[in-house]
Amino acid sequence: MDELIEKIIQFRDERDWKKFHDPKDLALSISLESSELLELFQWKNSQQAIEQNFSDMQDEIADILIYTLTLVHDLNIDVKDAILQKISKNAEKYPVSRFKGSSQKSTRQ
Repeated sequence: MDELIEKIIQFRDERDWKKFHDPKDLALSISLESSELLELFQWKNSQQAIEQNFSDMQDEIADILIYTLTLVHDLNIDVKDAILQKISKNAEKYPVSRFKGSSQKSTRQ
């Protein structure tokens, strides 16, 4: 992961784009790229969308991850630690005994 983040930051810094990549704009960009990914599914079932747009999906997912990993770098977030903490929180919020096989949303905040 560190090597990937390093390549992303090097690419950005070689182009002097850091000045455009403040946390707010990175968060906006993640949202916009996510919307572009969603658009590839519009008016199709999942299988049709994948068959017709797989390459574009890869590009949009890459864009989302590039912006996300740039934000992770700039906010000095340990991705592994953040994910493990969130999985732990979700395990408490969605215990297997109540949620296995269910798409029900937790009412616990």
